[in-house]
Amino acid sequence: MLKHADFQAVYRQGRKQFSGNLALFFRVRDDMAGPRVGFAVGKVLGGAVQRNRIRRRMRAVVQRNLSQLARPVDVVLHPRKSVLTLDFSRLDAEIRQLFDGIAKGKAR
Repeated sequence: MLKHADFQAVYRQGRKQFSGNLALFFRVRDDMAGPRVGFAVGKVLGGAVQRNRIRRRMRAVVQRNLSQLARPVDVVLHPRKSVLTLDFSRLDAEIRQLFDGIAKGKAR
């Protein structure tokens, strides 16, 4: 996802889940396209180098676990600064757990 309006639609109409190092917002769409994922990595998380590193790490983990999202859904991930130094396997486990929650329909 790249458009501001898409992010806002997820925040307004969607649901949310939390883990130790991430917050996830999602909304189920009506069309038959596949899942779309966006990353909200703000300046509070560090300089451009740190933010891009966080984004790259999250993108790699999402690509590994994207098959868990079978239905058309928009997902926005909000990392905490700890994602920068978090072990990759731990980050993978957290995102897998959040995606399982979406698949099972468990969210606040």
